[in-house]
Amino acid sequence: MSVCKNGLGSLRHYFPKGIDWRKVNDSMLATAVEKLNNRPRKCLNYRTPNEIFLKHAGGAVIT
Repeated sequence: MSVCKNGLGSLRHYFPKGIDWRKVNDSMLATAVEKLNNRPRKCLNYRTPNEIFLKHAGGAVIT
């Protein structure tokens, strides 16, 4: 499987460079994680990271 590039760029969309991390709460972080893990990626043939993970986890993970 290829490695998707621009992961940091995607993260920077939610948390710009120079952000004061003391002001980031759990809810903000959870929202960013949810959106990033459910965003289709070209390097995954337009599947989401969650789809790939769940496929390889064999359904053993409760979402």
